[in-house]
Amino acid sequence: MRNTLVPIIAVTAALIAGCDDDADSSSNASSATSTTGTFVDAPAPAPGDAGPKRATPSSDAGVTVTDIRIGRQPGFARVVYDLGGAGSPGWIVQYTDRAVQDGSGKVVDVAGQSILEVRITGSAYPFDSGVTPYSGSDPATNPDVPGVAGVYRTLVFEGTTQSFIGVNLDRPNFSVSTLNNPTRLVIDIATP
Repeated sequence: MRNTLVPIIAVTAALIAGCDDDADSSSNASSATSTTGTFVDAPAPAPGDAGPKRATPSSDAGVTVTDIRIGRQPGFARVVYDLGGAGSPGWIVQYTDRAVQDGSGKVVDVAGQSILEVRITGSAYPFDSGVTPYSGSDPATNPDVPGVAGVYRTLVFEGTTQSFIGVNLDRPNFSVSTLNNPTRLVIDIATP
């Protein structure tokens, strides 16, 4: 009886371990496995190209940025936008020559050699999502991640959160993905 139980337990454990279906991805985006350890545990492919990336939000999306984190892995820097609210975000992420704020047209002074504009679509104002918005430093910085000069602003205008990432390289490759539980938008930027 004992010899029969060991293989059954091993097979059951393997099946349970393989049932992680929390990752979400979209066309033109790299996907990563859902995990609470965004910087260490989430496997990430090397950022493939520097072209624009986009994805459509879920029909019930109403997300608000609650935190911004900057970290690094071998070969890339990682910027994570923690999101609260409902649904899954969409995005438009691309390099721009100038950081111009939606709505006001105000030019934002962004440090670094390149500016990566991040638009999180499917966003909601905090009073609509019921979520406390990000209130940390502007720009958010991490001196341990030299590839990222800073992450600037997280302003919502007409259903889109706009932010800018100052990159200390000349338009390096990048990838965009989402992670769930909690919802996060992840941008990996290639570094030497």
